[in-house]
Amino acid sequence: MKATSFTVALCLVAVSLSTAQILPYQLPPRTLVALADVPPMPRVSFSSDGEWLLQMDVQEMPTVADLSQPELRLAGLRLNTVTNSPSRVTYVSALHLRRLPDGKELLVQGLPANARISNVQWSPDNTKLAFTHTSRNHMELWVVEVASASARLIPNIFLNGALGMPYEWVSDSKTLIARAVVGGRGQAPKSAQDPTPGQDPTLAPPTDSRTPAPRTYANNLKSAPDEPLLDYYALAQVVRVGLDGRMGPVGQPGLIQQATPSPNGQYVLVRTYLRPYPYGLPLNRFGQRVQVLTMDGLIAKEVAELPAVTELPAGPDAVPTGPREFGWREDVPSTLFWAEAQDGGDAQAAAPVRDRMFTLAAPFDEAPRELVSLPLRYRRMYWGNDQLALIEGYNRAERQEILWTLDPATKTSLQPLFERSTQNTYTDPGTPAVQRNKLGRPVLQTNVVGNTIYLLGKGASPEGDRPFVDELNVLTKKTQRWWRSEAPYYELPVAIIDPTKHLLVTRRESAVEAPNYYLRSTSNAKNTALTRFTDPYTGMGPMPQKQLLRYQRADGLVLTATIYLPAGYKKEDGPLPTLLEAYPTEFKDKVAAGHMSGSLHSFTRLPWASPVYWASQGYAVLQNVRMPVVTTAGSASAPSADYAEQLTAAARAVLEEGRRLGYIDTARVGLVGQGTGAFLTANLLAHTNLFKAGVARPGVHNRPLLPVRLPGEERPALTAVDAYPARAPFSFPDTIRTPLLVLPAEPDTESASFAAQSEQFYEALQRNGANVRYAALPGETHGYTARESLMQVLWEMNTWFDTYVKKSGTALPATSKVN
Repeated sequence: MKATSFTVALCLVAVSLSTAQILPYQLPPRTLVALADVPPMPRVSFSSDGEWLLQMDVQEMPTVADLSQPELRLAGLRLNTVTNSPSRVTYVSALHLRRLPDGKELLVQGLPANARISNVQWSPDNTKLAFTHTSRNHMELWVVEVASASARLIPNIFLNGALGMPYEWVSDSKTLIARAVVGGRGQAPKSAQDPTPGQDPTLAPPTDSRTPAPRTYANNLKSAPDEPLLDYYALAQVVRVGLDGRMGPVGQPGLIQQATPSPNGQYVLVRTYLRPYPYGLPLNRFGQRVQVLTMDGLIAKEVAELPAVTELPAGPDAVPTGPREFGWREDVPSTLFWAEAQDGGDAQAAAPVRDRMFTLAAPFDEAPRELVSLPLRYRRMYWGNDQLALIEGYNRAERQEILWTLDPATKTSLQPLFERSTQNTYTDPGTPAVQRNKLGRPVLQTNVVGNTIYLLGKGASPEGDRPFVDELNVLTKKTQRWWRSEAPYYELPVAIIDPTKHLLVTRRESAVEAPNYYLRSTSNAKNTALTRFTDPYTGMGPMPQKQLLRYQRADGLVLTATIYLPAGYKKEDGPLPTLLEAYPTEFKDKVAAGHMSGSLHSFTRLPWASPVYWASQGYAVLQNVRMPVVTTAGSASAPSADYAEQLTAAARAVLEEGRRLGYIDTARVGLVGQGTGAFLTANLLAHTNLFKAGVARPGVHNRPLLPVRLPGEERPALTAVDAYPARAPFSFPDTIRTPLLVLPAEPDTESASFAAQSEQFYEALQRNGANVRYAALPGETHGYTARESLMQVLWEMNTWFDTYVKKSGTALPATSKVN
């Protein structure tokens, strides 16, 4: 656990290992600043009856001051200790409503000043919206009357958002179930990070060497002083909140992980974390009590009391024994369901049945009934009606998934509807469409007879993604395609409004048109625009040119990448300095490794600090570069031993294709990556001389430090001593001679990429004479959020690439650590 409070200054502190210096926050060239400052696109939500459109204006980048509020990090959480809410949230600042298809836009009135809106939900009858507003001191509950577009505060309650969504609608659309801060809790316990002189030392408890953690986790409980802090900030009271102002407690205060009303609004499913709290593990491994309460707070059923999960079998599909995955059947008034492992939680053990599903109906006074037995691990349930449900099972180790149909009434007819490899994107049938039933719960969208479902698909294909809508008769398994996206557009189905009229909402965009929403009839090709968002880059000049590259790796594997070229560039202008952004992907199937992804017809919307920014600076930029690592033939558990060789071959192939086309100057290429992409970046610099410079954004460099698995690696580090050091850039600091810029976030919240190992990697490189610069961004997570941080990153990268890729120059100072 850490409690932090940064003092905001107008500069960064740049610290060498031997010398301290003051480094002011820098600004990159004006074009990069303008690209980064483009406001985010609004979010859009539709009422389930298709009558209303909600537009949510997203706040722009926060500042370092915004990120410098008091923060507590423990049990995997990052909390604002003043507001009892998550410390890192992208807020909405304004709400707009419009009746479809062509009603007048209404700006919601009565919103709080300087609104910081999140957790927006439609009421089951679509006449209201609820949302939370995080003020300076509290998280508040607000309601909007849709017809009048007017908002009002629900008084006398402050929400506790520490453990997730702080409220849920009840089916009557007049009541909410909320998690409230418990009044009279007194002063917060003192943080162990602020010791009192003379107090006893803080000791971590002994660990059990027989049960090593299967992976590392960030921001966990570490010692006894952390426990009262978790109790203080996560303690909540479930409250029944009426829109008429009446309120009442439901059950007792606790660390409430879930409080979900039943579809008929008569019960609440409550899950509460229990002591003793395990150290070194995230909240989802804590002990839990599972109860069903009445709306008056009486105990209707003690469902389960589960111990902390301190040990799991090896393997990616391991689960705890006992009941798990609790939920309500969405299609009936008040029936619980859950899964239970039948293989001891060990998916590597031979077992004809992996999971069994059980149900328990109100009044919960009978024994649970078995619903179905599954040969794979349970993942997801789509409830439809008493004759139709869909169940999804998976085998992560084999990249296998199956979607079955089930007749819940007779508990028979478990029939496979689709069985496929999750890595074969060309065979993805799409996601079943859902709709809200009369109780406001999501159920399968079917025809009147109930034997036909609808599938919304991404439509991966050799020509790129072409989204589609299919209807599927679950009895005959025959599919009929309603519609498929056509060039020059990339059009994604969002919701089916009326299946009898083939009427749906889509989001359409093109290479030159910003995304907008349309009401589309697939029967007569009629479109009605629902939004009119404009190009956010208008006035900034033409956007980069985009082109698909298709080429072969040396082993014959066909790969793809997208290249962005500066606006107005012509091949006669000569080859360009180039930036390559890549991310490795593990595959068991060589054919699937070469599948095309993405679409050339999508609008180029640049996320913050995207490498595509540098097309404006005269670079070619390679993105969506396929970097597959295919499992060695005959290896049942480990990815290919020639990991570095496959990555090198993929990088060499795309650069050679760019050179052949005349776009890329292969003597001037830079490499950038984040997360596992940073791991790839350092690996390629260690094993090749293809690049003039590299930038490793927040990522992992020393895998042998971690008991976690490598991507695609199912063996832990201690049983795969051959694989981990061979892939860790930390093992090869003496071979990295290409200039490398390391840009970690501090503190990084990703469990595998904590900033300390980036610093250790930097120190190893420095001691081996590498040209390396280390600039850590304070107060950030796995990415960069504050505007000052983002501008500093853009300046760092631009200076680094201009110096070592675009033109020759002298080395920059080798150390600068933001603190």
